[in-house]
Amino acid sequence: MPRPPATLASPEDIEAQFYEALQQGDIEKMMSVWSDDDEIVCIHPGGPRLLGAAAIRAAFEQLFAAGNLEVRPEKVRRINTLTTAVHSVVEQVRHSSADGLHTGTVLATNVYVKTPLGWRLVCHHASSGAAVDLQDLGGSLGMLH
Repeated sequence: MPRPPATLASPEDIEAQFYEALQQGDIEKMMSVWSDDDEIVCIHPGGPRLLGAAAIRAAFEQLFAAGNLEVRPEKVRRINTLTTAVHSVVEQVRHSSADGLHTGTVLATNVYVKTPLGWRLVCHHASSGAAVDLQDLGGSLGMLH
């Protein structure tokens, strides 16, 4: 059983531990930031919706086994309430594998809830992005989906 992060951790602390676990390829640290709720959700770019800790753990184990991963969170926008936090993150990703170095931009939404054990991740939804996503475009695009 992974040791949980500090009980008084903030959403920002849990998020920092999430990205540290990604970079270190540390599955126990990764799983310690997630809620123990059965309904936790993770979606990797182009991947299926993963429900529950077992599916999420298996996906991260596969990701970590594929090679060195460097993920830098940038352009974080936060909406925090007393019990819920939603963070919109632009991630800069570099992945080294047997077939070379791959780089890219990923758009992620991380949702945290305050539990009796402190803040925990309940949803990580990531989609492929583009270099333009590093710019702050504001609300002037004129398009709503």
